[in-house]
Amino acid sequence: MRTHLTAAAAGFLLLAGIGAAAADTVVIQPEQETVIKEYVKKKPLASVKLPGVELNIGTALPDTVELHEVPNVKYRYTVIDNRTVIVDPDTHKVVKIIE
Repeated sequence: MRTHLTAAAAGFLLLAGIGAAAADTVVIQPEQETVIKEYVKKKPLASVKLPGVELNIGTALPDTVELHEVPNVKYRYTVIDNRTVIVDPDTHKVVKIIE
């Protein structure tokens, strides 16, 4: 009986961990992405270099990076190494890279 409880507890913890990891995933709706892309085309920015920073989803950008607002959208954008990145302004983490 103890073995069954331990296995059940381990399974529950595993599923809980997966749920917590999934909660960190940011989903930008297609409508929002379209709004962001159109706005970025209208308001192009100069590209900045961030030596030593590998640009990926989840990368936390330094606080010194200036983030620019997109009207009616929570996220901000900037251009790094000629790539437009969408950033969560609360965490400064990259949530999407627009190619």
